[in-house]
Amino acid sequence: MMQISIDSASNKHSLINVMHRFIAAANNMDETIMVPSLLRDMPLEEQSKSQVENNNNEPPSLNKQRDMYEHYLLLKSIKNDMEWGMLKREMSSGASFLEMAMKQEEQKPVTGEIPVDNNTDLEHQFHFHLKGLFGVLSKLTLQADDLTNRYKREIGAANFMR
Repeated sequence: MMQISIDSASNKHSLINVMHRFIAAANNMDETIMVPSLLRDMPLEEQSKSQVENNNNEPPSLNKQRDMYEHYLLLKSIKNDMEWGMLKREMSSGASFLEMAMKQEEQKPVTGEIPVDNNTDLEHQFHFHLKGLFGVLSKLTLQADDLTNRYKREIGAANFMR
């Protein structure tokens, strides 16, 4: 059985650490949001200044979630997929994000390029996907933290109005 060295797990730039940060943020979000239905009809448009500054070079993302409640459910679903993997999805017969991505990849048109041996560029593919995974997990962590903080503000404002 392979063991993870303590040095790699304690490195703040390790994939394991980035995964733990997202899961911790999602758990905090889940523990803080006691009444998720309050998130219904709250638009996602409010973003922290740090996110806006970080996204200056990126085109504006189109959030398919219409409100914070759907975004909350998405973050919980991703966390569950990370913790339980494909087994839980197979048992419930639902399609995971990985399965949907694979189906989209299969539907891409043939471009006429010469097929490349799968083993020739594995290191490049690994680093490409690792970089993408770091970016996605970092953004998801920020989104979970932002959703938690916004919920706290909304609930705090409601408590003062009584």
